[in-house]
Amino acid sequence: MISTVVWGTGNVGRLAIRAVEAHPALQLCAVIVHNPAKVGRDAGELGQLDRLLGVEATDDIEAVLAARPQAVVYAASGDIRPDEALSDITRAVRSGAVVVSPALYPLYDHLSAPPEFRDPVLAAVAEGGGSLFASGVDPGWGNDVLPLLLSGLGTSIDVIRCQEIFDYSTYDQPDSVRDLVGMGRPMDHEPMMLMPSIPTMVWGGQIRMMARALGVELDEIRETSERRALDATVTTRTMGAFEAGTQGAIRFEVQGIVGGEPRIVIEHVTRIHASCAPDWPMPPDGGDGAHRVVIEGRPRIEVTIEATDEGENRSAGGNATAVGRLVGAIDWLVEAEPGLYDALDIPLRPAIGRLGRTKS
Repeated sequence: MISTVVWGTGNVGRLAIRAVEAHPALQLCAVIVHNPAKVGRDAGELGQLDRLLGVEATDDIEAVLAARPQAVVYAASGDIRPDEALSDITRAVRSGAVVVSPALYPLYDHLSAPPEFRDPVLAAVAEGGGSLFASGVDPGWGNDVLPLLLSGLGTSIDVIRCQEIFDYSTYDQPDSVRDLVGMGRPMDHEPMMLMPSIPTMVWGGQIRMMARALGVELDEIRETSERRALDATVTTRTMGAFEAGTQGAIRFEVQGIVGGEPRIVIEHVTRIHASCAPDWPMPPDGGDGAHRVVIEGRPRIEVTIEATDEGENRSAGGNATAVGRLVGAIDWLVEAEPGLYDALDIPLRPAIGRLGRTKS
């Protein structure tokens, strides 16, 4: 059994507890929390399981890492605290652990990551012998392994388009939704996520990885964006009211240009309510969210993924798939050489030992 720590118990961390507990090769040995109110609580409670696991949450990071766990699922957010997240991750790698995390988008494609992100991780790998694999959904499997798999089914390919279409009212993370994405902010406010070069910083690595796997040279990466205002005030279950006249929807593309044409495209259509920008793409079933890959060519291929968890919640479902990809890679990484890995290195693992079985 691979001793595994879950670090952080928010939207991603509680799903990680469940994923580690369900994996037949992993043993949950510790849970790290930042909120003092969670210290001492059982991991089963924090993971919203129907049973206790006998692992109490702690905020003593030094003691947890001193016990030399084999793996760490770093589930704390890095969106608004990238320096702290990088420090935490390198600390765990330096302890010798295999680390998997959805934090720190620049490291999803480490070959193009800025030196200030890549170099500290490589130094930690060299010093402690640990590893890091950073990935998610979108950016993540929705625009690396899935589109590349589908491209292999085609005869000729004109364009690969990856879409995330989501109603963010289901996403309980106001710092990201209001501050980074700009939902509910005045239309003359420029949200950080749409500032020039920011979309490329987040999704450009995915474009580069797909181009690398497809054997094509990129001319450049371009960005486009649109915004729409709410016609009426809407009230969300998790984040309160969003006023009429404020930003209610955004649509942007990160385009990989090959031979002068957009050939590899990552598109996001994000709303705070379905009534905003109804002429933009919607999930096929009219639900709260979906990830879609469209291969334009011969044949034309379209695949839509709709994942749900925690009471039919699409945001939780998407997070759960990211966790599944990461946790499923741990046993492979433990057997591999220490290093910094990306999605092209690590195979998409089948659910070995989990079909029709509940871990005792």
